[in-house]
Amino acid sequence: MINIAYAMGQGGGATGQGAGGFSSLIPIILMFVIFYFLLIRPQQKKTKEHREMITKLKKGDRIITSGGLHGRITAVGETTMTVEIADKVRVKVARSNVAQVVQSSSQSQEPKKKKS
Repeated sequence: MINIAYAMGQGGGATGQGAGGFSSLIPIILMFVIFYFLLIRPQQKKTKEHREMITKLKKGDRIITSGGLHGRITAVGETTMTVEIADKVRVKVARSNVAQVVQSSSQSQEPKKKKS
């Protein structure tokens, strides 16, 4: 009599599996959409902005490197640039290591006020 109870329980579960195939994919699809909008898309946007900033670097810009060095660009190459971090102290830095532009050269050439 116990064997009959087990047999009846297994037969009922087999009919529900055919309809559950697509419904089990819905949570996975929703997780991918959430990951895309919360993680992937913002990272792509940030990477694009950084790439644009690096291409616009020019001589005279004041920058901060990813290592924390503050300086002024004195020469620009294709992959590297020379940054003056103190009087007569210049270092070569890879362009990709620039974290932030503090002041562009167009802003730094504004007319200075004369002292009276």
